[in-house]
Amino acid sequence: MNRSPLHSDSKGVSEVSEASPRALEPPLCESSHEGARAAPGFDRAALAQLAARIRAWGRELGFGAIGISDTDLSDAEAGLAAWLEAGCHGEMDYMAKHGMKRARPAELVAGTRRVISVRMAYLPAATLASDADGKPRESLATAASNERRDASREFVGDQGDRGDQGDQGDWRARERARLDDPQAAVVSIYARGRDYHKVLRARLQQLAQRIEAEVGAYGHRVFTDSAPVLEVELAQKAGVGWRGKHTLLLQRDAGSLFFLGEIYVDLPLPVDADDPSSAAPGHAGAHCGSCTRCIDACPTGAITGPYRVDARRCISYLTIELQGSIPEDLRPLIGNRVYGCDDCQLACPWNKFAQAAPVADFDVRHGLDRATLVDLFGWSAAEFDARMQGSAIRRIGYERWSRNLAVAIGNALRAGAALPDAARAALVAALRAREHDASALVREHVRWALAARDD
Repeated sequence: MNRSPLHSDSKGVSEVSEASPRALEPPLCESSHEGARAAPGFDRAALAQLAARIRAWGRELGFGAIGISDTDLSDAEAGLAAWLEAGCHGEMDYMAKHGMKRARPAELVAGTRRVISVRMAYLPAATLASDADGKPRESLATAASNERRDASREFVGDQGDRGDQGDQGDWRARERARLDDPQAAVVSIYARGRDYHKVLRARLQQLAQRIEAEVGAYGHRVFTDSAPVLEVELAQKAGVGWRGKHTLLLQRDAGSLFFLGEIYVDLPLPVDADDPSSAAPGHAGAHCGSCTRCIDACPTGAITGPYRVDARRCISYLTIELQGSIPEDLRPLIGNRVYGCDDCQLACPWNKFAQAAPVADFDVRHGLDRATLVDLFGWSAAEFDARMQGSAIRRIGYERWSRNLAVAIGNALRAGAALPDAARAALVAALRAREHDASALVREHVRWALAARDD
């Protein structure tokens, strides 16, 4: 998924998965691994040609990068076990449910020999349409290319501020401005459009079918955050990028705002590590240098060190995965973030090069890039269900959505002089309207928010 930190690998870090108990459900369309023969009659040259076609087909489907790796993730096992043992996964029991299968693709899907990893950008195209001075983004391509050429030196040293020049016209500056507006309801960028699970799965299935048309029946299974898969570890191994210190995958020409997906296959395809024409496999922190901006930017201190995240403190976990009450000591740190958190990505200099989504599915829906807390808290359960149809947000349900909004309103009321009197009155009225909500969870958080008037 690659949209906020949260599940563990060799560095003890996390790749938060919205995976849910569906973890081992059968995919939509696939041939069984049992009895499937791996591309009979394909010699080494033919398999290399097939790998090249797979990359070409993937690009046609909108994937920004496609890589192929083997299944050996043994180096990740000790870190995964230690992260789980420390309880850093919180209530995400599915992280531990399948043991080391997360780091053993061939045990998760018998017969797997290779993993095809892909990424797809999700930043809405309209977000990158122009800079503050009105110049089209395309007109800056040459300058961006020149900056990227020296990016490692410019961005990752102790004096690495040059990468943020012109930030006033950057999408990141607009996102920061919303975080500074106590009345704004901030939804993580990845969740403002259509549910990525459906979008990515459909395109991965198309890619799998293209392969089948070429080689005949073969064993495969598609994954989009729906099973115990160490996707960042696999993508890094396939040369799709490198793991940043915030635990997300990074790419020099794309930053980190992209989703990840995989196809497990029983084909003995050549891997990128052995192909001089492909991207070389990455390694954690490959182009991060001494930069620690993502760590410093985390509102709750959830990034406890390079490549380490304690999910229990992560705002994405608190607003999405946590079922019950948000710990009171963490509520003020959440600010106005009502679903997920992008702070570590906003801080990362490499996201100056974040790419626009290649599909309209990730365009903003229902004004979620400009919504206010009062507007969203005023939705009824029926309105929430109707408006969040086809959205990843719908999975948390109306109760948790309301809980998150109540916390954000409480934090807004603590904003002091930054909040006009009329806005304060509107926020208090919104809370009063749900003071006797049917949900005990919502009532608890509303009471906490109302207590902010006396703080």
